[in-house]
Amino acid sequence: MAGDPNAPHFPRSAPIEAYGKGGFVFAGMSHRGSLLCLPEAIWAWDVTDPAKIDRYSLDRVFAAAGGIDTLLIGTGTGLWLPPPELRQALKAVRVVLDTMQTGPAVRTYNIMIGERRRVAAALIAVP
Repeated sequence: MAGDPNAPHFPRSAPIEAYGKGGFVFAGMSHRGSLLCLPEAIWAWDVTDPAKIDRYSLDRVFAAAGGIDTLLIGTGTGLWLPPPELRQALKAVRVVLDTMQTGPAVRTYNIMIGERRRVAAALIAVP
């Protein structure tokens, strides 16, 4: 999707319909690359490696923390342990962090938004 990089790809949350081949399908749209799914919008996310996940890459999550109870991070095809300082920073804004591979993260995100939970997901695209 072309246009303003500060504009969301989709103006609300939506279930992820499919993932793989370097991208995602949601709300009938296809997106190549990683996604940051917040309660108020879905954004492109430029992270491709879990080692690059930090407070800066999750700025939008921290800005929206008042409306989020859980942050799911889909780490691609591998496992990743978040640095303690990131977990502490999220805990300080009352957001529970849960990391897992992208496939399980997508499935968990879909279940949680189906239950109308206050969830966000940072999803690294998988091949």
